[in-house]
Amino acid sequence: MTNRLRLLQLIKLLDVTRLDDNDDAKQMAEWLKQQPRLPVPIAAYCVYPDYLGQLAKFGVDSERAFALATVVNFPEGEMPLAVVCQQISTALAAGATEIDCVMPYQALLRGEHQYVSDFLTEVRRCCGHACLKVIIESGELITAQQVAKATEIAIDCGADFVKSSTGKVAVGITEEAARIMLTIIAAAGRPVGFKASGGVRTIAQALQLVDLYEHITGVTATSTTMRIGASALVTELAEHLNTVTD
Repeated sequence: MTNRLRLLQLIKLLDVTRLDDNDDAKQMAEWLKQQPRLPVPIAAYCVYPDYLGQLAKFGVDSERAFALATVVNFPEGEMPLAVVCQQISTALAAGATEIDCVMPYQALLRGEHQYVSDFLTEVRRCCGHACLKVIIESGELITAQQVAKATEIAIDCGADFVKSSTGKVAVGITEEAARIMLTIIAAAGRPVGFKASGGVRTIAQALQLVDLYEHITGVTATSTTMRIGASALVTELAEHLNTVTD
């Protein structure tokens, strides 16, 4: 059985995510109402920009502390740079403290590395002091070399975290992609976080990713070094905590 300390560590890494294209404000309110009370705070909630105000009010009303995260250039990664920068500006004005931006990964697949680099450099500038997580959409990258290159570009452009997936394509996080990303992150000349997302549905899977992170980087997984993006996992964790005593 997983001990309580490991479960609490995992809770602190969570970016609890709600990115349902069919949502409205009423459904978002209902979802927020269902969020379990936990003994330690999660890292962040991640919602579409339209719901940032609602999320911020939930935090105040429920007296919970968490970062407000949202997505831009999402999910295809093909929006014009000017549009993405406007998305970022609007999100920051609405209270976002973390921006999850999809890399223009299809340009990367075409070998347009300089375009991708210039794009993300400007995104970094637009984010200012807000935490920037660059989503490389690893499941759409064909080779290990492309996963490595995407991770390198994201780091070089100033990403605070490199994130695996949007959760909107068939292949989310895999152990192979995680290993490649973490190897590049471990070799970076500065601290860079890792966010595993896309199909992380069980406690066992999340803990395996934490173990992999700590083994490759030699760094303890905390909310400043690693995140787990998931939707239903927080409920499972809350239920599982009631069954452990150590």
